[in-house]
Amino acid sequence: MARAEAVRPPAWWARAAQDHARQFFQSLGLLTSRPLGTLMTALVIGVTLALPASLHLMLENVDHLSYGWQRAVQASLFLRDSVDEPRGRALAQQLDARPDVDAVSYISREQSLADFRARSGFGAALDELDHNPLPAVIVVTPTPGLSGQAVEALHRALAQLPEVEIAQMDQQWLERVHAMLDLARRGVWLFAVLLGFAVVVVVGNTIRLDIEARRDEIVVLKLIGAPDAFIRRPFLYTGFWYGLFGSFVALLMLYVALVSLSGPARTLAGAYGSDIQLLGPSAAAVLLLLAAGIGLGWIAAGWTVTRHLRAIEPV
Repeated sequence: MARAEAVRPPAWWARAAQDHARQFFQSLGLLTSRPLGTLMTALVIGVTLALPASLHLMLENVDHLSYGWQRAVQASLFLRDSVDEPRGRALAQQLDARPDVDAVSYISREQSLADFRARSGFGAALDELDHNPLPAVIVVTPTPGLSGQAVEALHRALAQLPEVEIAQMDQQWLERVHAMLDLARRGVWLFAVLLGFAVVVVVGNTIRLDIEARRDEIVVLKLIGAPDAFIRRPFLYTGFWYGLFGSFVALLMLYVALVSLSGPARTLAGAYGSDIQLLGPSAAAVLLLLAAGIGLGWIAAGWTVTRHLRAIEPV
């Protein structure tokens, strides 16, 4: 009779992977066994995460809208009196070929005078003048999406042209908008950090209740020599699941808010002749929100269970 082959035990890494997988799904099973409590905790975490995420998304939409406003930023180049119309139109064509210029229009001296006469109401006074005092103007629209530094560099380059007497760039109001957006972003990040502490407190308190409910089990595990890392692991995975569920709740709230506001936003944009629509969270923002929820849940669980395990010792 042939000798039976000895059964080789699995390698240490295989046993560790099996233990992690078992405790990973076991912690999920414990949470699903009490759905109401799990749902309430996930809702609290979701609301806490959704507040800074919604503010950040609102700022992203305002920033996106400001790129549309950049089309309203224009440079007015007042040409010298010595520049005749053929030379002025040639300069306009030359500027139109620049990669940082989106559109160029040439306004002759006669057209400038006609426009001023039509808008000012001083037609009779203008008839008394023996010459046209208004210069020819080239209106330059920068390419949309240029940074503030690029627009400023374009302004300096246009002002240095020998044919240009004065170059005016009406972008100060847009610079103020971007400055306010930068300040608001810093405030949102500070707000997110403060609410992150709130998530840690919520998850930590929930994990503490779980530890108290399983105190006898923890005492037995310590009596048979189980290391703290083995006892701590299921609670860490519980914090992982709480953070993941809370992140999903936050994302659901964001998308519900976008759907509810998209209709009024389209109506408002149509009233101003615009087709700008609300932006949803990007893939990077979604991943960041998921990572933030999971990370905060994991940190809260690790901090809480480490602190309470020291106080639980077999008698």
